[in-house]
Amino acid sequence: MSTNTTQNNIEVFRGDSFGTQMEFTDDDGVAIDITGWTIFFTIKKKKSDTDDQAVISKTITTFDDPTSGIASVTLTSTETYNLDGTYFYDFQFKDNTGSVSTIVAGGITFLEDITRRTS
Repeated sequence: MSTNTTQNNIEVFRGDSFGTQMEFTDDDGVAIDITGWTIFFTIKKKKSDTDDQAVISKTITTFDDPTSGIASVTLTSTETYNLDGTYFYDFQFKDNTGSVSTIVAGGITFLEDITRRTS
C-alpha cells in the first residue's frame, strides 16, 4: 500500500455533526484488512501545538468493516459547538507492523452558523 498524503480542506458549520468514512485499499484497489489498526484524528489551532493542546483528539480502534478496510470518524455537534475559524487537522494510522503514516491533512474551517438552539 502506498501512503501518499492527500491535502484536503474542509468546511463545517460550528455546532453541526460531521463525519467521514475512509476506505483502505492497496495499489490495485483491493481492500486492506485494518483489524488491529489504530486511526488518529487530531485538530489543532496551530500546527506547532502539542497533541495535549489539540482542540479535538480521537483515537479510533473500532471500525465499520475492518476486513473490508472501512473506518469512520464522527464529530458530534457538542464537539463542534464552540469552534470558530480555521484549524489544522490530520488523519494518521498505525498498522499492525507499528508503521505510522499520515494519510490526509489540511485545514478545517468552522463557519459561523445562524441557528444556535438545538431544541
